[in-house]
Amino acid sequence: MILEKIKEPKDLRRLSKKELDILAGEIRKFIIEKTSRTGGHLASNLGVVELTIALYLALDLPKDKIIWDVGHQSYTHKILSGRKDGFDGLRQLGGLSGFPKVTESPYDCFDTGHSSTSVSAGLGIALGRDIKGEDYKVVSVIGDGALTGGMAYEALNNASHIKKNFIIILNDNNMSISENVGGMSSYLNGIRTGKGYNELKKNVEQSLRSVPAVGDRIADRVKRMKNGIKQLIIPGMLFENMGITYLGPVDGHDISAVRRAVEDAKKLDHAVIIHVLTKKGKGYRPAEEHPEKFHGVEPFNIRTGRSLSEKKAPSYTDVFSKKLCELAEENKDIVGITAAMPDGTGLSEFKRHFPDRFFDVGIAEAHAVTCAAGMAVAGLRPVVAVYSSFLQRAFDQIVHDVCLQNLPVVFAVDRAGLVGADGETHQGIFDLSYLCQIPNMTVMAPKNSRELCAMLEWAFKNPGPVAVRYPRGTAYEGLSDFCDEIVKGKGELLHEGKDIALFALGSMVSTAEHISEKLSERGYDLTLANARFAKPIDTELLDRLCRTHRTIVTLEENVERGGIGLSADAYIHKNYPEVKILNITIPDAYVEHGDVTALRHILRIDSDSVIERMEEEGIIEK
Repeated sequence: MILEKIKEPKDLRRLSKKELDILAGEIRKFIIEKTSRTGGHLASNLGVVELTIALYLALDLPKDKIIWDVGHQSYTHKILSGRKDGFDGLRQLGGLSGFPKVTESPYDCFDTGHSSTSVSAGLGIALGRDIKGEDYKVVSVIGDGALTGGMAYEALNNASHIKKNFIIILNDNNMSISENVGGMSSYLNGIRTGKGYNELKKNVEQSLRSVPAVGDRIADRVKRMKNGIKQLIIPGMLFENMGITYLGPVDGHDISAVRRAVEDAKKLDHAVIIHVLTKKGKGYRPAEEHPEKFHGVEPFNIRTGRSLSEKKAPSYTDVFSKKLCELAEENKDIVGITAAMPDGTGLSEFKRHFPDRFFDVGIAEAHAVTCAAGMAVAGLRPVVAVYSSFLQRAFDQIVHDVCLQNLPVVFAVDRAGLVGADGETHQGIFDLSYLCQIPNMTVMAPKNSRELCAMLEWAFKNPGPVAVRYPRGTAYEGLSDFCDEIVKGKGELLHEGKDIALFALGSMVSTAEHISEKLSERGYDLTLANARFAKPIDTELLDRLCRTHRTIVTLEENVERGGIGLSADAYIHKNYPEVKILNITIPDAYVEHGDVTALRHILRIDSDSVIERMEEEGIIEK
């Protein structure tokens, strides 16, 4: 195998064109085999194999810098930079990250994980290079899906002023996670399919090659100058009009063509964008036919493309999806908004039933929130369904455009808490901290699937903004016998004991239940309280617990700063200084990738670890 001979980038330069094409096939097979066992991002990585090889041939790595937007397409990059042997541990605890990570390799120059950031980061690196008088190339690779994010345009606008070389690769596959939407997608589609340009290019090349003796030489020269022809044919020329030289479109699966375009771009003393056309999922039919389903995969059968996991009970996302459709059937003012993730957030079913009330705004969380604010002003009841780690990208809009006006926008905050294999950039461990500090915001978290449904019903009746946070994975069905009416700022007493009080929120209520069960076997009778509301916190329930208990243990799947633990701590120390309080939270740190169960144990928030911490604090006997 040729792949076995590639230990570092310079090994690629010894290969012939034919061998490079064979290598691309071997890399695809390798990625498919590894992700079929570990899970990971498949379709996006299969689409950039030749593009990555071409960049490695045209650049001097790691001296030159590549910034991958989002970074979920960096597997070939990792393979070619000497990390192939680490793929058995891909996205596993202590193993290879699924995203670029500067601590992992000198070939990774910038940590990424969220969309639309690469041009800003690349421009910053290029400006730093120029100020320090250094000499290396900077290449930002951004997908057409990421161009739906406003930050990319801010960076492009700024990049037009740079006076030295800066290369932007536009990896255009007409997809983000789901199919792209909006004006930029339509614009790029016109470039991809514009008959005038493509037919003229083909006819000119054929005519020139028919000239005796010199035809091929002239055709090759004109082909290299095709950017000049393109500028006459393609209408708009958005990037050129911004002051950024445009090269392309280039077949992103033609290694020689992409390499040649990068070599040409390196000669310019300003910003240049190379428009590369690729096919997401290329080389694996199931991924080509359904790229959105093979964006992020669990272990699967390569032959059939089907997941190896047994069909699970409904997830919290499933429960949200079903309940939202029921509510929308009754309330015609309910509208659903997603930032390019209808499948991941559960809004696909809503789209199917209510297409005129569904809005995919692209990878543009800030716009999604302010657009929802406008809808609320117009008399609608919008729900913004979004992952916890992505909602933080719209913090200012939540503060200024929704909460300042006290508008009735519902935030369905999916994947709140630990999410596992995607690592630091995707763990939803900050939402309580940034949401609870905002005036007018109400923040809730359900203990189980039944309570999620009740909270959604309540949220759409509330006159102001509400965030309902819930975790990734199977919805908890325990404690279903307890379902007090939802009242703003009121928790729920599940069991009243006499020893220690557990005050838990959301996913940690089931953990508290397990702690109570385990300690009951040791003779302890614990009180179990479901906080329900992170804001406003139920001070009346805390009063009741403090009057009858000497120790309160708070539990939440969020960092300590800004969470319910500190709120309860402040209230208790002010009003009941004699009561001891132990806050069980995620440490003030970013959490690496790994299995959620293992991470909970490492972070000491699982039931056994909490019991150990209670022993260490002298709350219970060892």
